[in-house]
Amino acid sequence: MSRHVAIVTDSTAYLPKGALERHRITSVPLTVVLGDRALEEGTEISAQSLAEALRKRRSVTTSRPAPRVFADTYRAVAEQADVAGIVSLHLSAEISGTYDAAVLAAREAPVPVRVVDTGMVAMALGFCALTAAVTAEAGGTLDETVAAARKRAEGTSAFFYVDTLDYLRRGGRIGAARALLGSALAVKPLLELVDGRIEPLEKVRTASRAIARLEEIAVDRAGGSAVDIAVHHLSAADRAEQLAERLRERVPGLKDLHVSEVGAVIGAHTGPGLLGVVVSLG
Repeated sequence: MSRHVAIVTDSTAYLPKGALERHRITSVPLTVVLGDRALEEGTEISAQSLAEALRKRRSVTTSRPAPRVFADTYRAVAEQADVAGIVSLHLSAEISGTYDAAVLAAREAPVPVRVVDTGMVAMALGFCALTAAVTAEAGGTLDETVAAARKRAEGTSAFFYVDTLDYLRRGGRIGAARALLGSALAVKPLLELVDGRIEPLEKVRTASRAIARLEEIAVDRAGGSAVDIAVHHLSAADRAEQLAERLRERVPGLKDLHVSEVGAVIGAHTGPGLLGVVVSLG
């Protein structure tokens, strides 16, 4: 059996379980700390439980995986007889210390590990992981797999609407969007990922107008290109499905469309009502 490159990512990619299994992608969970309980995203706390805790204003924080968790993961993946190396793809280092933890662990891995800060999160990261997996399945080397993932990241944009900036402010993830805080009660903010950071995009007066602008921005960014799109939400399933249906009708180059609720880690920093769109050149 020929040796191949294995793919590792983290739980904030929000890849469907079937995709993880089909492409043999290993996902390392981040942690949500609810009160005095540390819970693994995806297995020990659901998005619904997280949203309920936020509405009750319970103390919620998040934590990166410890380097030893990555070390154990790399060791387990490397024990597969056909693995020649690992590409480990993670959410933006501007948002989380996950990338740094992976870099520390990679130094002692039994096979070569290339750790990549994608500058992305949610399915913006997920699309990078899928592209890396497909490249590796086709016989790509470590360098070729990393290059494919980075190219996918360069062609990916992420925009989102939040009902309030308060959760981002509490978590310290607000960055340049802090400039919107003074008028936060009067506007519904649209934000985007820029160089791995959360940046203000527009200030809109109502939720309905903000969602309409989110749709227009996604359509404009897609243009006539072949694209994959993901629509994310937290406790806003109806809004997400309606937006996805409109995008199906309006994006001529649409290939795949994913609609999913974000997990507890991203939800802890955005709050209920989140609506996000990822547009990725396929």
